[in-house]
Amino acid sequence: MNRFFDGEFMTFGLDVIAYMESDQEDRIDPMIYIFPRMVKCTLFNKFGSSGEVERHDALCILPLNVVNEKIYVFLWFWFVILGILTFITLVYRIVIIFSPRMRVYMMRMRFRLVRRDNVDTIVRRSKMGDWYLLYILGENLDSVIFRDIMHEFANKLNHNYQHHIHGVPDA
Repeated sequence: MNRFFDGEFMTFGLDVIAYMESDQEDRIDPMIYIFPRMVKCTLFNKFGSSGEVERHDALCILPLNVVNEKIYVFLWFWFVILGILTFITLVYRIVIIFSPRMRVYMMRMRFRLVRRDNVDTIVRRSKMGDWYLLYILGENLDSVIFRDIMHEFANKLNHNYQHHIHGVPDA
């Protein structure tokens, strides 16, 4: 957008806010600068009495630019809101990826029927992708069924971990 508006879009919303807050006499409308409402246009050319081409110019009103300026002010604020929400989501995802404690906390808050020690075992002994898969699975299953699945999965992880530690091969 900024390239399309020749570098004027990045500050467009801020310029509009400054325009609204300035005094009536000192105002320079940034919307008219980008979307002019009146322009000089050539209506037609005709041959004059001496045989030369005469150009007839007039002022043309561009009513669609009034609508365009409002749309692009809305788009500027929409992009700012989306940028802020995207940044918050990115920080949230980074915290989830790098913090096992946060994953345990989220599992406990979201799935209260699952025992605390099962959640701790699963988060401690599985990878981030496994946790995410279980989290999405828990959102789509009945809570009692999900509790049973988590209990069985934690038991399997404990069993495999015990056999791995003691060097006993799986049967």
